[in-house]
Amino acid sequence: MRQLAILGLVFAFIGLAPFVIASEFWLNLVIMTLYAALLGQAWNILGGYGGQFSFGHAAYFGTGAYTVAVLQVQLGVNPWLGLVAGGLMAMVVAAIIGFSTFRYGLRGSYFALVTLAFAEVLRILSNSVDFTGAGVGILIPLDQGAANFQFASKQGFFWIIWLMALAAFVVVWWIGNSRFGAQLMAVRDNEDAARALGVSAFRVKMGAIMLSGLFSGLGGVFYAQYFLYLDPYIAYGPAISIESLLVPIIGGMGTLFGPLLGAVGLHLISELTRELIGDLPGISLVLYGIVLVVMVLFMPRGLAGLVKRLSSNSTATGARHV
Repeated sequence: MRQLAILGLVFAFIGLAPFVIASEFWLNLVIMTLYAALLGQAWNILGGYGGQFSFGHAAYFGTGAYTVAVLQVQLGVNPWLGLVAGGLMAMVVAAIIGFSTFRYGLRGSYFALVTLAFAEVLRILSNSVDFTGAGVGILIPLDQGAANFQFASKQGFFWIIWLMALAAFVVVWWIGNSRFGAQLMAVRDNEDAARALGVSAFRVKMGAIMLSGLFSGLGGVFYAQYFLYLDPYIAYGPAISIESLLVPIIGGMGTLFGPLLGAVGLHLISELTRELIGDLPGISLVLYGIVLVVMVLFMPRGLAGLVKRLSSNSTATGARHV
């Protein structure tokens, strides 16, 4: 409960942003940091707690984004209903990918490559069919109003992404303190031993991938409504998958606050780079690759591990002084 109380305090502090930040630029930075934390936490459920490294989380993100966009533009469905539909469709795609891989015991690099392949297949399909706008993309008409999930100011979008991120973090807190989470982490640590103890590895991994898909899909819905434009490369391209896995790796996989720390660190680095270098094409992917290599080599436990180590050292130093 102490961890849950800290989580509540952290999100209460973040919730002060619309009241103390007058600049649209800085509020947008907070919004995009929460958005990155949501995607990172979605990946963390499957990769951090489940040990199933995915290179294709864009499959769920893009499905959620395209679902809400197509329902609005082609069928006239209210985007709030599209929000629900986008999350559910992303869960369905996650279930299909999970069944296709876990049913046949794919793990490690094989699982990672299959998820990447699924995302690429969806990208090619969305680039070929008319109802998604094919290669041109799909533009959501501007019709501002809370009823249309389009807010006149960024404050409205802030509260939506704040709630989505909070829901993801609460679910991860539950995973860390539930029987399901214990089984999931047992499968992560040693799947064969977990099976020997009676854990259904297939069932818990399916639950993890569907939860992961749900929150990635909600992130896609938010992106579509925030920017009002999608194309196959944005929705199913590698940038989303890379950002989703990079955030928890930087912050600390398998930890509650790791994705938030990673999102803050990644966006600070990104903004600093943009100020120094500018918006060079592809510079973000180059930067992400460098950061990933550095973190794996020198801080494999991420920023959360660094904070924990520094806290332990300061406690030990204080004890010696006493």
